[in-house]
Amino acid sequence: MVVNKDGSYTGFIKVHFQLVRPISLPPRQSLCASQEEDQRGRLLKRRTSFYLPKDTAKHLHISSQTRVREVIEALLNKFTVVDNPAKFALFERSERQSQVCMRKLSDDERPLYLRLCAGPSEKVLSLVLKENNTGDVNWDAFSFPELCNFLRILKREEEEHVRQIVKRYTLARDTMKQAMAKINTPG
Repeated sequence: MVVNKDGSYTGFIKVHFQLVRPISLPPRQSLCASQEEDQRGRLLKRRTSFYLPKDTAKHLHISSQTRVREVIEALLNKFTVVDNPAKFALFERSERQSQVCMRKLSDDERPLYLRLCAGPSEKVLSLVLKENNTGDVNWDAFSFPELCNFLRILKREEEEHVRQIVKRYTLARDTMKQAMAKINTPG
């Protein structure tokens, strides 16, 4: 830690990533863009998505004035992630009596101050970046291609659900027809 003349201080925090969903990177810029332009007429603007390994961690040098939202944005910038920062939240992870407790930090909290107050042990406090699961879906945080992908997935799920219902009722109808045929036949 370094103390500044104005009373603020700077230092490093370590943030662990526990992301379940993939992250998106900007379109790859080709060295031979003119060749691509000739072939396609324009550059392809596709994003690359991938899953971060489970044990990924990143160190950030921040000041005591840096707030949670700024930390999230800085982490995404370090990895050049183009996803909306509102999709992510910073959590405080602590271990007490062999139980793990997670607490979502509010946007106004200052992670370096929390780290300083907790001391050096990561069991007492560590910082974790996770998806922001508020229960409500913030549709504005998704890009148009992501929304189209959700619609395709939902359409497939709906079609499969309809197929299962039709199959179940067809089976029930056939069973009833067989039962009625046994009743109507003399014997």
